[in-house]
Amino acid sequence: AFAVAVVVAAGIVRGFAGFGFSAISVAGLALVVSPAAVVPAIFLLEVLASLRLIGSTWREVDAPWLGWLVFGNVLAIPLGLALLAWLPETPLRLLIGALLLLAALLLRSGFAAGLAPTRAARLATGLASGFVNGVAAIGGIAVAVLLSATALTPAAMRATMIALFLFTDLYALACAGLLAWAADAPNALLGADTLRWALWLLPAMLVGVAIGQRGFAGVSAAAFRRRVLELLVVVSALTILRAALALAA
Repeated sequence: AFAVAVVVAAGIVRGFAGFGFSAISVAGLALVVSPAAVVPAIFLLEVLASLRLIGSTWREVDAPWLGWLVFGNVLAIPLGLALLAWLPETPLRLLIGALLLLAALLLRSGFAAGLAPTRAARLATGLASGFVNGVAAIGGIAVAVLLSATALTPAAMRATMIALFLFTDLYALACAGLLAWAADAPNALLGADTLRWALWLLPAMLVGVAIGQRGFAGVSAAAFRRRVLELLVVVSALTILRAALALAA
């Protein structure tokens, strides 16, 4: 029952803002179950959530932003993963979470970054989010922070993030499958326990996403940006808390 409640809440956030499902789900579920048991299932649910949302948002996607974000992620995700071979993950997650929290607080306070939609800015955003995704698996928060500093409309920002996350989720899933095949090991992402968790939590996610979509339909541009930045503050704080607890342990 607790897991269902957490996933409904995370689904509402995902349906409204277009991001945050994994961070909220894992942070909540980790209180009652090992993250290793649920992270693969949450990953599969992320893909399903993107598929559920993309049909109604595809026309709003900002193609130039999406193209450069995808390109940057493809280049930088392997770099972030490679860095983990030399540096510990938990301190990096703590540092990145703190930087994202600071950025979200600054933007929420009224600071105008005014990120121009140039090719260089779009590529830099894609590279930064991909690198953060590879290092700490929180690239979605980085994308949301950076896009919040642009002049994108709420609909375009939300749709572009949904399309990007669908790509990065499938890209990561393919990479995980290739690694499992290369190592001649069973693919944990497709294990029986993963499917059981995913099937059990799927209805809760769909209910949450539907509620979140309805909430987005009636929100103004200014209110959307405020809510997104407030969500970013919460999600970044959860990231820091998880990293701090892991470091203390």
